[in-house]
Amino acid sequence: MNKNISKVDSSEFALLTEIWEQSVRATHDFLSEADIQDLKPKVLNDYLPLMALRAYRDEQGKILGFIGALNGKIEMLFIAPDSRGKGAGKALIEYAVDIMAAHELDVNEQNPQALGFYQRMGFQVTGRSELDGQGNPFPLLHMKFAGAAP
Repeated sequence: MNKNISKVDSSEFALLTEIWEQSVRATHDFLSEADIQDLKPKVLNDYLPLMALRAYRDEQGKILGFIGALNGKIEMLFIAPDSRGKGAGKALIEYAVDIMAAHELDVNEQNPQALGFYQRMGFQVTGRSELDGQGNPFPLLHMKFAGAAP
């Protein structure tokens, strides 16, 4: 098990929401400011409390990113922008697949960086929805873990 990955306490939800917002602003350019402001309290108050959450922490314990899973599905993966590309996302995905038995996820079709990352991690597209989970016109690609990444 990766020593940088640990459980999240509810007292850290505000920090996770900050990381979520920073990550969304860096990667989800299809969302408007109103969309982000609408989602932010939902992330903090509705979504995070439902998830099995794990954080990736640096040597000083600072959270660099987090993953949330529910019922065998990865529901969220967000990495602080200055920590992207340094292995936190890969470690969290491997943990979610191996330890949390989360083998499915949805990714915004309009987020090609995330789609490419998940494909490199061994996920394959299995379907598509025109609307996101909130009923907004942001198409989702449904993905399933197909096996070890090359």
